[in-house]
Amino acid sequence: MAARVIVIGAGPAGVRAAQKLVQAGLRAVVIDEGRRDGGQIYRRQPEDFKRSYEALYGTEAERAMKLHQDFDALRAQIDFVPETLVWNIEPNAVHVVQGTRHRKISFDKLIICSGATDRLMPVPGWHHAGAYSLGGAQVALKSQGCAIGSRVVMMGSGPLLYLVASQYVKAGATVAAVLDTSTLMQRVRALPLLLAVPSTLKKGIALMSVLKRAGVPVHRGITPVSIDGTPEHGVQGVRVTLANGSTLEVKCDAVALGYHLRSETQLADLAGCEFRFDQDLQQWIPSVDEDGRSSIKSVYVAGDGARVRGADAAECAGQLAACAALADLGLAVDASETESLRSKLSRFTRFAAGLRAAFPWPARFAAALPDDTIVCRCEAITAGELRRVVNEMGAKEANRAKAFSRVGMGRCQGRFCAHAGAEVIAAEARVPLEAVGRLRGQAPVKPLPMSLASQEEKETSE
Repeated sequence: MAARVIVIGAGPAGVRAAQKLVQAGLRAVVIDEGRRDGGQIYRRQPEDFKRSYEALYGTEAERAMKLHQDFDALRAQIDFVPETLVWNIEPNAVHVVQGTRHRKISFDKLIICSGATDRLMPVPGWHHAGAYSLGGAQVALKSQGCAIGSRVVMMGSGPLLYLVASQYVKAGATVAAVLDTSTLMQRVRALPLLLAVPSTLKKGIALMSVLKRAGVPVHRGITPVSIDGTPEHGVQGVRVTLANGSTLEVKCDAVALGYHLRSETQLADLAGCEFRFDQDLQQWIPSVDEDGRSSIKSVYVAGDGARVRGADAAECAGQLAACAALADLGLAVDASETESLRSKLSRFTRFAAGLRAAFPWPARFAAALPDDTIVCRCEAITAGELRRVVNEMGAKEANRAKAFSRVGMGRCQGRFCAHAGAEVIAAEARVPLEAVGRLRGQAPVKPLPMSLASQEEKETSE
């Protein structure tokens, strides 16, 4: 009987992993929360939408089309399980829910291609209706064919800031301003590393050209002050301090925020994988070898879920993880191909280091947040409350702070607040970020329908 290999995620890494498994003669099971393939970066529009690839994906149109076409060609040779949440992992089995149907699927090998989510730093007023992550703004455009507002400000830093802004412009939306916390000199200094992948650098320059031609104001080196608004009317404007020290106010009814990306690691955590603190990323990531093998013998982690290096790198990493799984199953793998993939991935790793230098994570903002700034939007936990549990209760570790304050206990399970919350704790406790640790993953990784429990009880009783 052929080995069962499950791939979680149908983005760039997952599609390429499944493709490699099929080429080796295996019928992979591919599970994705989305209705269609593509992941976040190449998210496919609903079947009855007719927007062109160029309008949807801009400079990434060709790669998006190729990935979609290749996945379509795989459909008859894999078991695709869409609109399905993997909410827990146990040794050699995943727990999934589709609608109100729950089941357990066993595996011999598991390749986790969970992708990445926005890395966010709170801003006073970001709890108002109309404040989204950059990824959320992108989902609205790709999946619903709408903008998040009639006059939108994009604020933060990183390639996604310019990608989403240009996609909105191409879709005909009004982008009131792009407000970037990084500076031009930081980009200039990062240029030697960015030249590791000239084609990707060229795409980034093209995105900025789209904004320039559209007349979108772009301000670099800004410091966010507040997102102004009211509970009744939501976002009404943004205030920032410009690089020259002056104040800029931009009227808008929506804001998209984000500082590059962070690996989506909860499933790797539930699978029991070891983690390590990456000093360059200032993030906790799964410990994997160069081919994606984790500390758990049957589990592999690939793409942005292991380390954020972009969609092109994710495709290479997905193939490498599949090759590692095949080799561990005793199946033939082309050693020269594997070595070539490793070489390509190393260039993307160098480029990613350039992006971190060009668009740095603004850790300093956490210490400067006013006490009344909400850090955890799900539970309405403020920066002042986090500082209180540090000073009054000695909660200098993430999970201890969670127990005392409820930070990270809400619907998003820390996806929005964990990184910034840890920065607030580290700054107040005067300890390295690594010492704060990370929030432990718990099942379910996302909320489950209440009807699920009653269905399980009924099935058990029968």
